[in-house]
Amino acid sequence: MSQLISAAPPATAPGVFASNNPEAFLTALRSPWYALVADLHDTVLWATMEYARSQGLKSLWLPLTTRTITCPSALGSDSEAVKVNVVGVDTYLPDSMQFLLEYGCRLTPGGCYNIMPSFRGEQPDETHLNQFTHSEAEIPGGLEDLIRYVDGYLKALARAILEQHGERIAAARGDVSHLERMAGRTGGFEQVTFEEAVRIVGGVDGCVHDAGEWRTLTRKGERLLMQRVDEFVWMHHLDILAVPFYQAFGDDEATTARCADLFFGMGEVVGSGERHADPDQLRKSMALHNVPEHEYDWYVRMRESAPMRTSGFGMGVERLLMWVLQHDDIRDLPLVSRVNEPAAWPSAVVRP
Repeated sequence: MSQLISAAPPATAPGVFASNNPEAFLTALRSPWYALVADLHDTVLWATMEYARSQGLKSLWLPLTTRTITCPSALGSDSEAVKVNVVGVDTYLPDSMQFLLEYGCRLTPGGCYNIMPSFRGEQPDETHLNQFTHSEAEIPGGLEDLIRYVDGYLKALARAILEQHGERIAAARGDVSHLERMAGRTGGFEQVTFEEAVRIVGGVDGCVHDAGEWRTLTRKGERLLMQRVDEFVWMHHLDILAVPFYQAFGDDEATTARCADLFFGMGEVVGSGERHADPDQLRKSMALHNVPEHEYDWYVRMRESAPMRTSGFGMGVERLLMWVLQHDDIRDLPLVSRVNEPAAWPSAVVRP
């Protein structure tokens, strides 16, 4: 199936949502691209449910508001929380369900998962959406247990997509060999530490961002790492100040955290980490990150009342589908776009 099976030119995204054309959604309704994306949504949902259930996880229904956010709490974060007011209550839209899944893991000790929207205050571009779909899970155990879970999950997704849509994707995009390589991978994906990654790509300008007290790989660095190591590669034990306070300390508490990012396609698609199990360690990390404890009081008290070692991950579904469809602009993936909406309430509502 890895060979081109149709002589027709590969289908492309119509690119209709890049402007405020009021006819854009009508064009999308007639587009084979969005019909395929819609079917992929259904497959990702069912494959996620089947894999999670096979691993003993349960699905939870969780609210779309929160007063504790995750990603903007790291010095290396590039997003802001999205504030809203709901029936007079100042709150946030969730940037992740992680904290509530940690809560839920105490109620379902075998682990829990969901696929829900996430909201982040950042400018959309080729690889970022400010409203995206998040596949997340929290499981009992450490980082190694989580990496094994995600390796199996991604291979299960690739197999399901190949089985249900392989011929259709090959006809539309010209190739499915990348899906075959993921689905057929024996064992886990390749792994490198962050320090190893820096040694591999750090000699090339623009691959490592050094902020002094912490470092990260740039998108250029992520892609070069994949070229030099493997098309599917985990990078783990990042600099502790580059990641949020809730990531557990590594063996050297002063420098690294027990977290990992999985790179494939455009770069980071999965972010994951082990959580602090001990409330004193959590407090120590909050002080190190200059995070006021009172803003996360419930989160600390949960560890005091219900101690548990857990790890979790988040995968951007649109980033996964970019890779599935071998596409280069994430803004073409949502079925209903929220890019370029007018800031003020429009005089006529011309888009869904």
